Amino acid sequence: MSKLTSKLGIGFMRTLAHVPFPLVRGFGAVLGRVLHVLAVPRRRVVDTNLALCFPDKTPAERHRMARETFVFVAQSWFDRSWLWHAPEAVVARRLKVVGAADVIEEIAHGHEPMILFAPHFYGLDAAATALTMHTDRPSTTIYTTQRDPMVDQWVSEGRKRFGNVITLNRMDGIKPIVAGLRKGGLLYLLPDMDFGRDQTVFVPFYGVQASTVPSLSRFARLGRAKVVPVVSKLTREGYEIEVLPAWEDFPTDDVMADTALMNRRLQGYIDAMPSQYYWVHRRFKTRPEGEEPVY
Repeated sequence: MSKLTSKLGIGFMRTLAHVPFPLVRGFGAVLGRVLHVLAVPRRRVVDTNLALCFPDKTPAERHRMARETFVFVAQSWFDRSWLWHAPEAVVARRLKVVGAADVIEEIAHGHEPMILFAPHFYGLDAAATALTMHTDRPSTTIYTTQRDPMVDQWVSEGRKRFGNVITLNRMDGIKPIVAGLRKGGLLYLLPDMDFGRDQTVFVPFYGVQASTVPSLSRFARLGRAKVVPVVSKLTREGYEIEVLPAWEDFPTDDVMADTALMNRRLQGYIDAMPSQYYWVHRRFKTRPEGEEPVY
Protein backbone atom coordinates (compact mmCIF):
# COMPACT_ATOMS: atom_id res chain seq x y z
CA MET A 1 0.00 0.00 0.00
CA SER A 2 1.45 3.39 -1.01
CA LYS A 3 1.77 6.32 1.38
CA LEU A 4 -0.83 8.24 -0.60
CA THR A 5 -3.31 5.38 -0.42
CA SER A 6 -2.73 5.05 3.33
CA LYS A 7 -3.19 8.77 3.88
CA LEU A 8 -6.39 8.78 1.86
CA GLY A 9 -7.73 5.74 3.71
CA ILE A 10 -6.99 7.16 7.15
CA GLY A 11 -8.37 10.54 6.08
CA PHE A 12 -11.56 8.84 4.94
CA MET A 13 -11.93 7.16 8.34
CA ARG A 14 -11.40 10.47 10.14
CA THR A 15 -14.14 12.02 8.01
CA LEU A 16 -16.46 9.05 8.45
CA ALA A 17 -16.24 9.53 12.24
CA HIS A 18 -18.54 12.56 11.88
CA VAL A 19 -21.10 10.93 9.58
CA PRO A 20 -24.42 10.00 11.26
CA PHE A 21 -24.21 6.56 12.80
CA PRO A 22 -27.07 4.95 10.78
CA LEU A 23 -25.29 5.94 7.56
CA VAL A 24 -21.99 4.45 8.76
CA ARG A 25 -23.72 1.17 9.51
CA GLY A 26 -25.57 1.36 6.21
CA PHE A 27 -22.29 1.76 4.31
CA GLY A 28 -21.00 -1.31 6.13
CA ALA A 29 -24.08 -3.36 5.28
CA VAL A 30 -23.76 -2.54 1.57
CA LEU A 31 -20.02 -3.18 1.47
CA GLY A 32 -20.41 -6.45 3.37
CA ARG A 33 -22.92 -7.80 0.87
CA VAL A 34 -20.67 -6.76 -2.02
CA LEU A 35 -17.67 -8.46 -0.41
CA HIS A 36 -19.67 -11.63 0.13
CA VAL A 37 -20.21 -11.79 -3.62
CA LEU A 38 -16.84 -10.55 -4.89
CA ALA A 39 -14.28 -11.71 -2.28
CA VAL A 40 -14.45 -15.30 -3.47
CA PRO A 41 -11.27 -16.68 -1.81
CA ARG A 42 -12.24 -15.28 1.57
CA ARG A 43 -15.83 -16.45 1.15
CA ARG A 44 -14.50 -19.97 0.59
CA VAL A 45 -12.62 -19.71 3.89
CA VAL A 46 -15.81 -18.68 5.67
CA ASP A 47 -17.85 -21.40 3.98
CA THR A 48 -15.27 -24.05 4.94
CA ASN A 49 -15.16 -22.89 8.56
CA LEU A 50 -18.93 -22.94 8.86
CA ALA A 51 -19.21 -26.37 7.21
CA LEU A 52 -16.64 -27.81 9.63
CA CYS A 53 -18.10 -26.19 12.74
CA PHE A 54 -21.82 -26.40 11.96
CA PRO A 55 -22.33 -29.61 9.94
CA ASP A 56 -25.87 -29.98 11.31
CA LYS A 57 -27.03 -26.70 9.81
CA THR A 58 -28.47 -26.67 6.30
CA PRO A 59 -26.54 -25.14 3.39
CA ALA A 60 -29.10 -22.32 3.33
CA GLU A 61 -28.52 -21.58 7.02
CA ARG A 62 -24.75 -21.52 6.57
CA HIS A 63 -25.12 -19.28 3.51
CA ARG A 64 -27.12 -16.80 5.59
CA MET A 65 -24.50 -16.90 8.35
CA ALA A 66 -21.72 -16.29 5.82
CA ARG A 67 -23.51 -13.30 4.32
CA GLU A 68 -24.14 -11.86 7.78
CA THR A 69 -20.53 -12.31 8.86
CA PHE A 70 -19.30 -10.28 5.88
CA VAL A 71 -21.71 -7.50 6.85
CA PHE A 72 -20.36 -7.54 10.41
CA VAL A 73 -16.77 -7.46 9.09
CA ALA A 74 -17.46 -4.30 7.09
CA GLN A 75 -19.56 -2.60 9.76
CA SER A 76 -17.01 -3.21 12.49
CA TRP A 77 -14.24 -1.87 10.27
CA PHE A 78 -16.13 1.36 9.52
CA ASP A 79 -16.99 1.65 13.22
CA ARG A 80 -13.30 2.09 13.97
CA SER A 81 -13.69 5.54 12.41
CA TRP A 82 -15.76 6.86 15.32
CA LEU A 83 -14.12 4.60 17.90
CA TRP A 84 -10.77 6.19 17.16
CA HIS A 85 -11.74 9.70 16.00
CA ALA A 86 -15.17 10.77 17.25
CA PRO A 87 -15.52 12.89 20.43
CA GLU A 88 -15.25 10.88 23.63
CA ALA A 89 -18.90 11.53 24.55
CA VAL A 90 -20.04 10.05 21.22
CA VAL A 91 -17.91 6.95 21.73
CA ALA A 92 -19.14 6.47 25.30
CA ARG A 93 -22.78 6.78 24.21
CA ARG A 94 -22.42 3.95 21.69
CA LEU A 95 -20.66 1.49 24.01
CA LYS A 96 -22.66 -0.30 26.70
CA VAL A 97 -20.90 -2.47 29.28
CA VAL A 98 -23.12 -5.06 30.97
CA GLY A 99 -22.67 -8.20 33.02
CA ALA A 100 -21.10 -8.97 36.37
CA ALA A 101 -21.16 -5.64 38.22
CA ASP A 102 -18.55 -6.63 40.79
CA VAL A 103 -16.13 -7.73 38.06
CA ILE A 104 -16.73 -4.54 36.06
CA GLU A 105 -15.88 -2.55 39.19
CA GLU A 106 -12.75 -4.63 39.72
CA ILE A 107 -11.62 -4.03 36.14
CA ALA A 108 -11.98 -0.29 36.67
CA HIS A 109 -10.57 0.10 40.16
CA GLY A 110 -9.02 -3.19 41.30
CA HIS A 111 -5.38 -4.04 41.86
CA GLU A 112 -5.25 -7.79 41.32
CA PRO A 113 -3.78 -9.24 38.11
CA MET A 114 -6.51 -9.95 35.58
CA ILE A 115 -6.62 -11.38 32.06
CA LEU A 116 -9.54 -10.27 29.93
CA PHE A 117 -10.20 -13.21 27.61
CA ALA A 118 -11.54 -11.44 24.53
CA PRO A 119 -12.39 -13.89 21.72
CA HIS A 120 -12.34 -12.72 18.12
CA PHE A 121 -15.82 -11.34 17.81
CA TYR A 122 -16.08 -8.38 15.46
CA GLY A 123 -16.56 -5.98 18.35
CA LEU A 124 -13.17 -6.75 19.91
CA ASP A 125 -11.78 -3.21 19.44
CA ALA A 126 -14.99 -1.69 20.75
CA ALA A 127 -14.78 -3.85 23.86
CA ALA A 128 -11.20 -2.84 24.54
CA THR A 129 -12.10 0.83 24.15
CA ALA A 130 -15.15 0.53 26.39
CA LEU A 131 -13.11 -0.96 29.21
CA THR A 132 -10.00 1.24 28.96
CA MET A 133 -12.15 4.38 28.88
CA HIS A 134 -13.08 3.79 32.50
CA THR A 135 -9.86 2.71 34.15
CA ASP A 136 -6.38 4.09 34.70
CA ARG A 137 -4.99 0.61 35.36
CA PRO A 138 -2.15 -0.37 33.02
CA SER A 139 -3.74 -2.45 30.26
CA THR A 140 -1.56 -4.51 27.93
CA THR A 141 -2.65 -5.79 24.57
CA ILE A 142 -0.67 -7.94 22.12
CA TYR A 143 -0.90 -7.14 18.43
CA THR A 144 0.34 -8.26 15.05
CA THR A 145 2.25 -5.56 13.18
CA GLN A 146 0.50 -4.21 10.08
CA ARG A 147 2.50 -4.37 6.86
CA ASP A 148 2.07 -0.66 6.18
CA PRO A 149 3.89 1.43 8.83
CA MET A 150 1.42 4.31 8.54
CA VAL A 151 -1.56 2.00 9.04
CA ASP A 152 0.27 0.24 11.87
CA GLN A 153 0.76 3.56 13.66
CA TRP A 154 -2.88 4.53 13.09
CA VAL A 155 -4.15 1.24 14.54
CA SER A 156 -1.78 1.47 17.51
CA GLU A 157 -2.80 5.05 18.30
CA GLY A 158 -6.47 4.15 18.01
CA ARG A 159 -6.14 1.31 20.48
CA LYS A 160 -4.23 3.53 22.90
CA ARG A 161 -6.64 6.45 22.64
CA PHE A 162 -8.22 6.05 26.09
CA GLY A 163 -6.73 4.87 29.35
CA ASN A 164 -3.26 3.59 30.10
CA VAL A 165 -2.78 1.12 27.24
CA ILE A 166 0.49 -0.63 26.44
CA THR A 167 0.72 -2.31 23.03
CA LEU A 168 3.22 -5.15 22.65
CA ASN A 169 4.23 -6.97 19.51
CA ARG A 170 4.02 -10.75 19.49
CA MET A 171 7.79 -10.84 19.08
CA ASP A 172 8.41 -8.95 22.34
CA GLY A 173 8.23 -12.17 24.36
CA ILE A 174 6.41 -13.02 27.57
CA LYS A 175 8.52 -11.14 30.14
CA PRO A 176 6.86 -7.71 29.78
CA ILE A 177 3.44 -9.37 29.72
CA VAL A 178 3.98 -11.32 32.93
CA ALA A 179 5.68 -8.34 34.59
CA GLY A 180 2.66 -6.16 33.81
CA LEU A 181 0.28 -8.70 35.29
CA ARG A 182 2.29 -9.15 38.48
CA LYS A 183 2.18 -5.39 39.02
CA GLY A 184 -1.61 -5.61 39.09
CA GLY A 185 -2.27 -4.76 35.47
CA LEU A 186 -4.82 -5.95 32.93
CA LEU A 187 -4.03 -8.10 29.91
CA TYR A 188 -6.46 -7.97 26.98
CA LEU A 189 -5.80 -11.35 25.37
CA LEU A 190 -7.10 -12.80 22.10
CA PRO A 191 -5.60 -16.31 21.86
CA ASP A 192 -8.22 -17.97 19.64
CA MET A 193 -6.46 -17.84 16.27
CA ASP A 194 -4.19 -20.13 14.29
CA PHE A 195 -0.65 -18.71 14.57
CA GLY A 196 1.09 -21.71 13.06
CA ARG A 197 2.69 -24.81 14.50
CA ASP A 198 5.29 -23.26 16.83
CA GLN A 199 4.40 -23.12 20.53
CA THR A 200 0.84 -24.30 19.95
CA VAL A 201 -1.18 -27.36 20.90
CA PHE A 202 -3.89 -29.20 19.01
CA VAL A 203 -7.19 -29.27 20.87
CA PRO A 204 -10.77 -29.61 19.59
CA PHE A 205 -12.70 -26.60 18.36
CA TYR A 206 -16.20 -27.64 17.35
CA GLY A 207 -14.89 -31.19 17.19
CA VAL A 208 -12.06 -30.34 14.78
CA GLN A 209 -8.44 -30.43 15.95
CA ALA A 210 -7.27 -26.81 15.90
CA SER A 211 -3.80 -25.37 16.39
CA THR A 212 -4.30 -23.21 19.48
CA VAL A 213 -1.96 -20.95 21.44
CA PRO A 214 -2.01 -22.06 25.12
CA SER A 215 -1.19 -18.53 26.28
CA LEU A 216 -4.34 -18.03 28.35
CA SER A 217 -3.40 -20.84 30.71
CA ARG A 218 0.29 -19.98 30.80
CA PHE A 219 -0.13 -16.25 31.37
CA ALA A 220 -2.76 -16.86 34.04
CA ARG A 221 -0.42 -19.18 35.89
CA LEU A 222 2.76 -17.12 35.47
CA GLY A 223 1.02 -13.82 36.20
CA ARG A 224 -1.06 -15.27 39.07
CA ALA A 225 -4.06 -13.74 37.34
CA LYS A 226 -7.75 -14.48 37.26
CA VAL A 227 -9.41 -14.93 33.86
CA VAL A 228 -12.49 -12.87 32.97
CA PRO A 229 -14.26 -13.48 29.63
CA VAL A 230 -15.36 -10.39 27.69
CA VAL A 231 -17.85 -10.94 24.86
CA SER A 232 -18.54 -8.09 22.42
CA LYS A 233 -21.68 -7.80 20.31
CA LEU A 234 -22.69 -5.40 17.53
CA THR A 235 -26.10 -3.87 18.21
CA ARG A 236 -28.28 -1.31 16.46
CA GLU A 237 -27.10 1.34 18.93
CA GLY A 238 -23.40 0.46 18.79
CA TYR A 239 -21.91 -2.32 20.90
CA GLU A 240 -22.84 -4.29 23.97
CA ILE A 241 -19.84 -5.57 25.90
CA GLU A 242 -20.67 -8.35 28.33
CA VAL A 243 -18.28 -8.95 31.20
CA LEU A 244 -18.75 -12.48 32.55
CA PRO A 245 -17.78 -13.81 36.00
CA ALA A 246 -14.17 -14.90 36.46
CA TRP A 247 -13.50 -18.58 35.80
CA GLU A 248 -13.28 -20.42 39.12
CA ASP A 249 -11.42 -23.50 37.88
CA PHE A 250 -8.72 -21.88 35.79
CA PRO A 251 -5.78 -22.33 35.35
CA THR A 252 -4.79 -25.84 36.37
CA ASP A 253 -1.44 -27.61 36.06
CA ASP A 254 -2.56 -29.14 32.75
CA VAL A 255 -2.02 -26.64 29.92
CA MET A 256 -3.57 -28.95 27.32
CA ALA A 257 -6.73 -29.45 29.37
CA ASP A 258 -6.97 -25.73 30.09
CA THR A 259 -6.70 -24.85 26.40
CA ALA A 260 -9.32 -27.44 25.46
CA LEU A 261 -11.60 -25.98 28.15
CA MET A 262 -11.05 -22.50 26.73
CA ASN A 263 -12.21 -23.68 23.30
CA ARG A 264 -15.27 -25.44 24.74
CA ARG A 265 -16.34 -22.33 26.60
CA LEU A 266 -15.64 -20.21 23.55
CA GLN A 267 -18.01 -22.40 21.56
CA GLY A 268 -20.77 -21.52 24.02
CA TYR A 269 -20.16 -17.80 23.49
CA ILE A 270 -20.15 -18.27 19.70
CA ASP A 271 -23.34 -20.32 19.67
CA ALA A 272 -25.21 -17.34 21.12
CA MET A 273 -24.31 -15.19 18.06
CA PRO A 274 -22.50 -17.34 15.47
CA SER A 275 -22.47 -14.78 12.66
CA GLN A 276 -20.46 -12.32 14.77
CA TYR A 277 -17.42 -14.57 15.17
CA TYR A 278 -14.30 -14.04 13.05
CA TRP A 279 -14.93 -16.76 10.49
CA VAL A 280 -12.91 -14.90 7.86
CA HIS A 281 -9.77 -16.22 9.60
CA ARG A 282 -8.34 -19.56 8.44
CA ARG A 283 -8.81 -21.12 11.84
CA PHE A 284 -7.85 -24.62 10.67
CA LYS A 285 -4.93 -23.63 8.46
CA THR A 286 -2.36 -25.64 10.45
CA ARG A 287 -3.22 -29.33 10.45
CA PRO A 288 -1.91 -32.16 12.61
CA GLU A 289 0.85 -34.21 10.99
CA GLY A 290 -0.58 -36.38 8.23
CA GLU A 291 -3.86 -34.49 7.80
CA GLU A 292 -4.79 -32.89 4.49
CA PRO A 293 -5.35 -29.11 4.19
CA VAL A 294 -8.95 -28.02 4.53
CA TYR A 295 -8.70 -24.76 2.55
